[in-house]
Amino acid sequence: MTLELLNDSSNPKSFINIADSVLVGGVNSPVRAFKSVGGKSFVVKEGKGSRIFDLEGHSYIDLVMSYGAIFLGHANPNVSKLINNQIGYGTSFGATSVPEIRLAELIASSSKSLEKIRFVNSGTEACMTAIRLARAFTGKGTILKFDGCYHGHSDSLLVSSGSGGLTYSKPTSEGLVDEITKYTISIPYNDPKILKEIVESKHSEIAAIIVEPIACNMGLVIPSDEFIKEIVSARKHNILVIFDEVITGFRFKFGLYQDILGVSADLTTMGKIIGGGFPLAAVGGRKEIMSLLSPEGPVYQAGTLSGNPVASAAGLAVLLELKNLNPYSQINAVTQLISKEFNQILNKRNLKDCQIAYYPGCITLFFTNNEIRTLNDVMTSNKEKFKSFFWAFLESGVFIPPSQFETWFITPALSDGDVNEIIKAFKKAVNLVK
Repeated sequence: MTLELLNDSSNPKSFINIADSVLVGGVNSPVRAFKSVGGKSFVVKEGKGSRIFDLEGHSYIDLVMSYGAIFLGHANPNVSKLINNQIGYGTSFGATSVPEIRLAELIASSSKSLEKIRFVNSGTEACMTAIRLARAFTGKGTILKFDGCYHGHSDSLLVSSGSGGLTYSKPTSEGLVDEITKYTISIPYNDPKILKEIVESKHSEIAAIIVEPIACNMGLVIPSDEFIKEIVSARKHNILVIFDEVITGFRFKFGLYQDILGVSADLTTMGKIIGGGFPLAAVGGRKEIMSLLSPEGPVYQAGTLSGNPVASAAGLAVLLELKNLNPYSQINAVTQLISKEFNQILNKRNLKDCQIAYYPGCITLFFTNNEIRTLNDVMTSNKEKFKSFFWAFLESGVFIPPSQFETWFITPALSDGDVNEIIKAFKKAVNLVK
């Protein structure tokens, strides 16, 4: 009976109706609802490699990849094998297990900035814990963040956030109280001048600067070197630097994006790839800061499923594959090829209000001719054109996030045939944009 319940696809439409009746909005995360693009989402039955399959039998090349959490492709056999082996040993113990130790060891070995690690269950938890540590270490209360950067849905960070909030034109949230949000300052991303002014005038209050080193939650926005340099220089004021690498960690190299930049954050949050498709995230950083966490120090943090052995086994399997296979040059080449072809299609149609932003493994299409540097630039993108493009792309068999403010992810599981299909579908979808 259990297997029948899990695999029954005899009446696909009924699943949407059931979801609507028992889940808020029919989903468990807002952007999945397709509300910003209109219409209803589909229900996924399975994923294999570069594709997902819905209950109605449609196949889609997947450029969502669980919003970046799936890196090697769906149901990777080596990853699945280690997961299944661990399930055979047990799923949760309430005590430290071998997989979480091995995963922590591997992550710590990847970057000199990760002297100690604490596993949690989500990027939200990781960022929340990093903020708490920063306040305890510096004795200051204010957090500086950037408009359009998303660091989870904890109260103090859900101020001018990106991703889901922007999708519904609501960059903050109801239910936040002034007593909490008054300790959060949010300023434009990628503006070193304003950043310098705020740091110089408020440094006695600011405990930490938290930033996505590449913004991926307002679409893909690449920071300037000057902006990153100004963030790091704030340390001279006893301000900690927190890099939110929930998305960027292990995406561009075996390690952190900060290593590519040649800088070390005081604290780093990680998630997505390191969980191998399971709920697992981490905060890591300097030993003297991390040691403030209980049970070594006075900063409390706990979680029944933190470091879950199955999730840790999944993450360990993925990271071992990345270390052994080193697919990063392949992903870079595929991203450049797709972006080049996209740009040629746009140029042939003389579509000056469309542009492609990309970095190895990440792509976003913006419907604006503004240079994309800040959230204000992102907000000029035409949502109606994106909506039209989304459905045309999906109709052609390519699934991208149903939001202008999410990044598309390239997986090494894409075949040459997949790439050709993506390019063909893009050309068709662009031609249908009204």
